[in-house]
Amino acid sequence: MNESYKIAVLGPIPRDHINTYEGIEVEKYGCVLYPVVVCAMLAGPESIIIPVTNIRRIDKAPILELLAPFANVDTSWINDTADRGDVIALNYVDQNKRLERQTGFMNTIGPEDVEGLMDVDAFVFVPVTDFEVALDTLKVIKENSAGVVIFDAHGPTNTCTRKGERHLRFWIDRDRWLPYIDILKMNLEEAACSWFQNEYDPEEIEKEREMRMDELPRFAEHCLAQGVKALYVTLDEYGCAVYYNGPDGKLEEHFVKRVRVDKVVDTTGCGDSFAGGLAIGYLKTKDYVKACQYGNAVGAQRCCGTDLAIYKPLAETEQQILETYGS
Repeated sequence: MNESYKIAVLGPIPRDHINTYEGIEVEKYGCVLYPVVVCAMLAGPESIIIPVTNIRRIDKAPILELLAPFANVDTSWINDTADRGDVIALNYVDQNKRLERQTGFMNTIGPEDVEGLMDVDAFVFVPVTDFEVALDTLKVIKENSAGVVIFDAHGPTNTCTRKGERHLRFWIDRDRWLPYIDILKMNLEEAACSWFQNEYDPEEIEKEREMRMDELPRFAEHCLAQGVKALYVTLDEYGCAVYYNGPDGKLEEHFVKRVRVDKVVDTTGCGDSFAGGLAIGYLKTKDYVKACQYGNAVGAQRCCGTDLAIYKPLAETEQQILETYGS
């Protein structure tokens, strides 16, 4: 008998206009769609995957059409009542670095948006900008649900100016959030935004765009002391660093190599996909390192194409994991 899960994925479904690093122009919907489809492919037909998002009315029909092939996706929590959703332009200067502009803004996901979802096995938060998820929402979940909370720090470490320019920001109120997060996921830039000094020289801030690798264990110890159970820091072509406290209470550090791909086409949504794979991997194995292998696999799948058909079913994904990491 197949295992079945109930998973909520929370964040925006933006209308993205993308210029890839090879000059290819792509118009598509993103963010929440990536981990939703990952979970739908990997969790099995008996599972229920629930996107929780606020969108524009004009976007609802095409979003529902994209999700229609996935019978285990429940679209009841896709809300267009306020007629507000994210619209984002991404211009890649290389495979991973991009210039961003945001011209549409979803309503924040508040406690009222998660009513009726306290029985899920996992909440996967993938905000991309700092206003999209309220801290009160995480508090309500922690007070009323046993579901594991997986949170992508992309949201609280990015903000938007009045001209629509998207910029990195310090996650100044980080310690108010950490007690309500079980598994925290970020990249090196976002880690640098989450680990800050009491005071900076302006030139020093400009230099330290990414977290230094030797600082990661100290940062991880801080996060775990605040209540986080595991920290994942993705390292692009170097895979992912995983931190958690072992049975003896001491910090464990593991580096999980990447899943190789022949050609990178579009890295948009790799982090979101990783979060979805991480959720499935953790629910299936309860092992933080093995969960990372699932995240790496679907992240690698994501960058090989531009559409949702790029993801592999569970058997093929686990074969990809076996070929990369062994038994």
